[in-house]
Amino acid sequence: MSDSTLIEMRVWRQFLVLAETLHFGRAAQKLHITQPPLTLAVQQLEARLGVMLFERTRRQVALTPAGQALVEPVRQLLQQADSLAGIAQAAGHGAVGRLRLGFVSTVGFGPLPNWLRGFREDEPGIDVVLREATTDVQLRAFEQGEADAGFVLHAPNMAPEGTGARPLARLSVSIEPMVLAVPEASPLNSSRRLTLGQILAQPLIIFPRSIAPSLYDAVLAFYHRHNASLVIAQEAIQMQTIVNLVSAGLGLAWVPESVTTLQRPGVVYRRLPTALVSAAPRAETSLVWPTDAGPVVKRFVDFVARSVTPHPTV
Repeated sequence: MSDSTLIEMRVWRQFLVLAETLHFGRAAQKLHITQPPLTLAVQQLEARLGVMLFERTRRQVALTPAGQALVEPVRQLLQQADSLAGIAQAAGHGAVGRLRLGFVSTVGFGPLPNWLRGFREDEPGIDVVLREATTDVQLRAFEQGEADAGFVLHAPNMAPEGTGARPLARLSVSIEPMVLAVPEASPLNSSRRLTLGQILAQPLIIFPRSIAPSLYDAVLAFYHRHNASLVIAQEAIQMQTIVNLVSAGLGLAWVPESVTTLQRPGVVYRRLPTALVSAAPRAETSLVWPTDAGPVVKRFVDFVARSVTPHPTV
């Protein structure tokens, strides 16, 4: 490492003021020092660099080519140095940084796009990195330090609390009924009023239990309460895939109401009869994050909390 890399910012500031004024007396006055220390500092700087930066005569001071070449880089260097405190303070308060955000596909059909737009408008210094992932994948990402926050899907009041040494905090963002995605050609579509017997008799397309255990168990419990067993035609991980399989006529599917915005040819969404609604499964979406999260995450949590429409406790 050369000595030039160790030159103090104070010396570069003195150089720049002299380069801008081209007068030792006025430069010293602007720097709030006397002229001899300034003269000595410039001489020492030139000695360390091994080049003359100023041409001096009794009547004027002028920049040499070497001095002229340094003016703009030194100006930028000092501007960057002056901004360091502000950058550190902004980062410390969470105003700048990166947010690695996981989300289940269902929240992508709902409020997530608008929340992201609003958050980016409010917090332009925070870069949001999105990753669509099921709840189980997000939990592993938290455990491995690869995610900062995430939207997960579960049965009401059954949000995951974390794994291992990383407990999670949570904010409930929605509770919604599950509805039926039905093949358009199915008799269930032509029925004016669905009956329990029709629903329970149909083969089911459902997600594996491992990706949302509490929600899977809520669907299973609905069937057990009515002395029926799940007849699983196919398991699929993503809601888009589940709806596509419904459109192919493989069976019906229970999906959160927000999924009804996903329109596919061959699929009709049907809500349960009023008499069955209270006993039917519901889905809750929560924003979860490690309890030891930093200020960037807390800013996002606060933003979502302000954006959430309050819903009744289930």
